[in-house]
Amino acid sequence: MKSTITAIILTFNEELHIARCIESIKGIVDEICIVDSFSTDATCEIAQELGVKVYQNPWINYATQFNWALENCEVTSYWVWRIDADEYIEAIPFSLKDKLASLSNDVSGIYVKRKIIFMGKPLLHGGWYPVWHLKIWKFGKGFCENRWMDEHIKLTEGTTIKIDCVQVDENLNDLSWWINKHNSYATREMVDLLDTEYEIFSKSEVNPKFFGSGEQRKRFLKVLYLKFPLFVRPFFYFTYRYVFKLGFLDGKSGFVWHVLQGFWYRFLVDAKIYELKREFNKNEDAIVKHIKETYKTS
Repeated sequence: MKSTITAIILTFNEELHIARCIESIKGIVDEICIVDSFSTDATCEIAQELGVKVYQNPWINYATQFNWALENCEVTSYWVWRIDADEYIEAIPFSLKDKLASLSNDVSGIYVKRKIIFMGKPLLHGGWYPVWHLKIWKFGKGFCENRWMDEHIKLTEGTTIKIDCVQVDENLNDLSWWINKHNSYATREMVDLLDTEYEIFSKSEVNPKFFGSGEQRKRFLKVLYLKFPLFVRPFFYFTYRYVFKLGFLDGKSGFVWHVLQGFWYRFLVDAKIYELKREFNKNEDAIVKHIKETYKTS
């Protein structure tokens, strides 16, 4: 029982990726649960053909959907594994079951490496690899932080370890899809940054610390990023990633990634923040009221 694992995957129209994701973890985990947001393609049919349990629940945001999964899926395992539909697991050079069985009782969470593949090329520079993410934890000992963007798993108790396991993020959709998706992400990021600035919904579960965990360091840098002026900070971010963190070493694919993700996306977020603040004449009470009414989570 101590080494049993359930993978939880959130889906919406993921017929392009779902079989690859499931096949990559099928021999590693004991059970796979999909929580689908009423896909209109063949996502659910493919998953069911592969013997996976499928649940359906309306989408609000990632955090509420994942926490719904933790509360409503029939999880009987000791551990749960968070994996997205467009991700897959590279071959693990050891028995994960044996590793889990050998852990001390105080270990409640496990960090794995995340690798991004963009336009067919892995991003190995620019600070993008290896990045450690808490993806595996004891069931009942963790939940998803309730944020609109940049949500992390928060453990309620126990310590963590890192293992030599690579979780690959490789979306197979085209660039037009990527741009549309990141336009949607930019709205969520706008809400998240304004939530951080004004503490609209709830205080962050992850405490910002430069010398803390990966999540705490990332949150610290996000709070620091907020202190820079609108439209200036995307230039700093791009320069830091592409020049100082050697992102240019990832060739043309890396250049496209850093221009789009490291500059265009960040600039779009700032433009959306500027638009909203301008609409309400920088009136904090009016902005908070609008965010609460438009982006409420329940």
